[in-house]
Amino acid sequence: MRGTSAATPPLGRHVATIPESLVDRVRDRLATAGHPATPSRVAEALAAEGEVLGDAAVLDVVIALRSELAGAGPLEALLRQERVTDVLVNGPESVWVDRGSGLERSPISFRDEAAVRRLAQRLAASANRRLDEATPYVDARLPDGARLHAILPPVAPRGTCISLRIPQRRAFALDDLVDLGTIPAAGARWLGALVESRAAFLVSGGTGSGKTTLLSALLSLAAPSERTLIVEDSGELDPDHEHVVRLEVRPANVEGTGHVSMRDLVRQALRMRPDRLVVGEVRGAEVVDLLAALNTGHEGGCGTLHANSAKDVPARLEALALAAGLGREALHSQVAAGLDAVIHIERDRRGNRRIAGIHSLDREGDGLVVASPAVVFEPGGVVLASHGELLAARIGLDE
Repeated sequence: MRGTSAATPPLGRHVATIPESLVDRVRDRLATAGHPATPSRVAEALAAEGEVLGDAAVLDVVIALRSELAGAGPLEALLRQERVTDVLVNGPESVWVDRGSGLERSPISFRDEAAVRRLAQRLAASANRRLDEATPYVDARLPDGARLHAILPPVAPRGTCISLRIPQRRAFALDDLVDLGTIPAAGARWLGALVESRAAFLVSGGTGSGKTTLLSALLSLAAPSERTLIVEDSGELDPDHEHVVRLEVRPANVEGTGHVSMRDLVRQALRMRPDRLVVGEVRGAEVVDLLAALNTGHEGGCGTLHANSAKDVPARLEALALAAGLGREALHSQVAAGLDAVIHIERDRRGNRRIAGIHSLDREGDGLVVASPAVVFEPGGVVLASHGELLAARIGLDE
């Protein structure tokens, strides 16, 4: 069954009595005249179209037009819901939402493909980005902090696709994650000790597992006097800390110039007297500069990394470093000397997030680094694994 159309108010109010063609004509008339969709201007445009409607019907048209001409259109109702983390549009009648428990189909839909395309282009324009036949995809952060990805046909042959990642509405503290069951109470001691000891670590996990939320909570534990430099492709980390400096990647302009990369920003951050260097997501050549920093006196550095398990982290780092020109032996030497631990977080099929445990990074006889289990997090507490005592000694935790 067809859900809410683009001409429908974002809160689900039904305006079946207002023809979509009339809304289209009023929209075009206002756009040509350069007028905003105010009640008086809408009433004038309706009169010019030979339509005389009551106040309630005029208000319906105003709401429908504002929904389509401003904000996220018919998606506004979803974006305002407190628990929503992602909104995905796969076409006019395929809108999906994640409220923290996995994706579910929404009853909201768009009038047609053109309406989806207009929304995608308007959102891109709000981020000062171009989206058209010449540049058929965009990845940007919107003014409200949401992360936008959109892609147009023919690259997306079944219709325009929009992906919106909603930023956290509040910063989670470590205690909040304990209350949610993400971390056992005993595990919080280990994580706090990692930060306090200024150990260098990575938070690994899959997409949507909660890596950024966990890293923000951990950075909030850093001493207030510590100057934290955060480098991100798109701003997501939001630690509760009084001395945070953020640097963000700048994409190239329409002429293809002006690009500022993650690697550029990591190098700049090192010149800004950081006590902690944080790379929001390690996914490219910046891994070389981060590891170099961790091996030259910059303690307490950290970041996130996409990986299926903690044991996959050395291989992921190797792949990134090799693409950046750093040889395998040099990479493993840098990792062994500069990184202390990997915290792995998982998300199960029901959408529940939990920290699986902490691994230490140790060099084997062949010179290659492996991730060895140190602490396993279970619902009832923590279990010391083979390298637990060594990690406890490193971070000054008396177990």
